[in-house]
Amino acid sequence: MNPVILVIDDNDGVRTALSMLFSVHDLPCETAATVDEGLAALDAHPVGLVVQDMNFSDDTTSGKEGVALFHTIRERYPDLPVILLTAWTHLETAVELVRAGAADYLAKPWDDDKLIATARNLLELSDATQHGRRALLSRRADRARLEADYELCGTVFDSTAMQELIAIAARIAPSDIPVLITGPNGAGKERFADIVHANSSVSDGPFVKINVGALPAELMEAELFGAEAGAYTGAAKAREGRFEAADGGTLFLDEIGNLSMEGQAKLLRVIQTGEYQRLGSSKTRRANVRIVSATNADLRAEVRAGRFREDLYYRLNVIELAVPPLNDRPDDILPLAYHFIDDGVTLEGDAETALVNYSWPGNVRELENRIRRASLLARDKTITVADLDLPDGTPTGRHNGIEEPDADAIRAALGRAHGVIARAARDLGMSRQALYRRMEKFGIEK
Repeated sequence: MNPVILVIDDNDGVRTALSMLFSVHDLPCETAATVDEGLAALDAHPVGLVVQDMNFSDDTTSGKEGVALFHTIRERYPDLPVILLTAWTHLETAVELVRAGAADYLAKPWDDDKLIATARNLLELSDATQHGRRALLSRRADRARLEADYELCGTVFDSTAMQELIAIAARIAPSDIPVLITGPNGAGKERFADIVHANSSVSDGPFVKINVGALPAELMEAELFGAEAGAYTGAAKAREGRFEAADGGTLFLDEIGNLSMEGQAKLLRVIQTGEYQRLGSSKTRRANVRIVSATNADLRAEVRAGRFREDLYYRLNVIELAVPPLNDRPDDILPLAYHFIDDGVTLEGDAETALVNYSWPGNVRELENRIRRASLLARDKTITVADLDLPDGTPTGRHNGIEEPDADAIRAALGRAHGVIARAARDLGMSRQALYRRMEKFGIEK
């Protein structure tokens, strides 16, 4: 069934007029004369838009009953758009309710063309929202199955891209094949290494991590393969290498793209044979190790440039997990932000919008740092845009590239949206409340 417009008004003439108006424009409509009838109709019909009066019965001055109805609808159906019909005496209250989430308000007597245009736009947005909600629920059902079947190591995500990648990581984990994790710095590559080990056949074995890119060339061999006492200056006693420590488990080699050519040759030999020697020893040792490596470099380009061994590349890259940057998975931004936030602290609506619209060049690591800092600075336990301290002038926009729209941009967006605040705000990539504040600043009338 197609969603209908529900008109809730205790005036018979208003209900009849609106029902006829919507019918003429092929917009299905149901009506209710009381608050109780309206709430019952919401349960009985697939409603895509509510048009409600601000006052009922003898409540002609305060509009309290209309306000209460709006808040009840918002509580029960938070995504359902509501248009308020108001007399001039209720105009200030209507504006406050729009700031609280109402889609729009129209003064009586209303403009038919404006009402129809607004209703069509909101029904379109409502339909898109419902499709999005169904997709979200489907993703969350899939995620619940993933969490039931695999150990996800506390990974926070809500995007389809991450869900699909995590599912691949978990499913290939039980094999002993090498895995190469690629992606920009701070995107969460190490978390995928955790998932691979936790779901592997050697999950009960050791999990050893080392940043090979940070190793000085003279220490690389001792770190990876160990050293006997006296093997080099300062080696007072024998030391165990990372391969030895990881025997029977997983060895995670981070920043593998920065390993020297000499180090690459020695690593390749161990991967091929499973054999190595401690520095300063002729004794051959064996290690049964699952190799997982990670890099932010384009190893194919490094191979072409002669900076990375092609044979080692193909040994490491049996399965590649390419972790997307945070900017390519905006659905993960707010879940991650609330994961990092201190207990009892929340995000202002405009702060949420700013987080989602920011480009995050430092990825998840930058998000965590900014949220941790903002949690400490937040007054009244509410993080504002100022607390986030996002760089000024940074291109952010997912909607027209506009972070703080000027007056012309706002008027253009309102024109495209036929005056519908909710649609204009979405076009500009900001909340309705933020748009109203900008309109007030520039003296723009709705």
